[in-house]
Amino acid sequence: MTKIANIDLGDFPLLLAPMEDVSDPPFRALCKEQGCDMMYTEFISVEGLIRDAHKSVQKLDIYEEERPIGIQIFGAELDSMRRAAEIVEEAQPEVLDINFGCPVKKVVCKMAGAGILQDIPRMVELTKAIVDSTSLPVTVKTRLGWDSNTLYIEEVAERLQDVGIHALSIHGRTRKQMYKGEADWTLIGKIKDNPRVHIPIIGNGDIDSPQKAVEYKERYGVDGVMIGRASIGNPWIFREIKHYIKTGEVLAPPTLNERVDAVRQHLTHSLEWKGPKLGVLEMRRHYGTYFRGLPGIKPYRSRLVTEHDPSIIFETLEEIRTRYQSYALAEAL
Repeated sequence: MTKIANIDLGDFPLLLAPMEDVSDPPFRALCKEQGCDMMYTEFISVEGLIRDAHKSVQKLDIYEEERPIGIQIFGAELDSMRRAAEIVEEAQPEVLDINFGCPVKKVVCKMAGAGILQDIPRMVELTKAIVDSTSLPVTVKTRLGWDSNTLYIEEVAERLQDVGIHALSIHGRTRKQMYKGEADWTLIGKIKDNPRVHIPIIGNGDIDSPQKAVEYKERYGVDGVMIGRASIGNPWIFREIKHYIKTGEVLAPPTLNERVDAVRQHLTHSLEWKGPKLGVLEMRRHYGTYFRGLPGIKPYRSRLVTEHDPSIIFETLEEIRTRYQSYALAEAL
């Protein structure tokens, strides 16, 4: 049984990774419906929060049906992190998560995100300050190290646990790797074997199939897995993994109707949450993955990513439904 503080997540929880411009409420709703056990918001700049920037504050929006949920923040200044923690606590998530893993240059150059991996004592100091300033359970998401010469994650896990975090999610790459190459979970497994470490250890990186989730569960002994990029356009991955764990069988992929219905729901909620302009623009990154693999989809996809009128986008989605239902029927015959 995996528990973060008093939050019971079941035997082997599946978590949705915090992803900028992806893990917003419209997308989280789909992942929750498909069996995700715990989700995190997009990461939120503490400087934006304390300055009441609209985009940062809007990311605090959480809904009852999403729970349990964590709000993730990133920053580098002690006072700003403390003040942001107070704001997060008012939003009443189950968990406050600190991002020590984002590899993006504009974040790390400020010694935030994965940038802090260059200064482990500072990382521990910031974490302790957050733990001491909030009544929420604090968790951390990080990477193996800054580069291959600074793989200090085993020490980091112990020190962060000692200052009071309740769970640690580890992406199996260094900051230098960004998202290139294959994630290495070897050190994650070593942390699970460390008798001093008793908090849940969540593995992250390259979990893109039910088979891989089970393989890594058994090989590295992690308490759960966090799924990021493999869920984009594919919220069904959560139900597929759960089905495979339960039965040992591979679940059939989502039907065309399920794909179209998911996109319609995603777009509808995006329009409601972001407004008509942003709701249309920020959905464009998702269409290609939702309809990946359909032959001849390019003209439809081009229309979806250039059209501004939501009513025409919805009409295009119904055209896809009609066109590819006929195609599927022909294939079956």
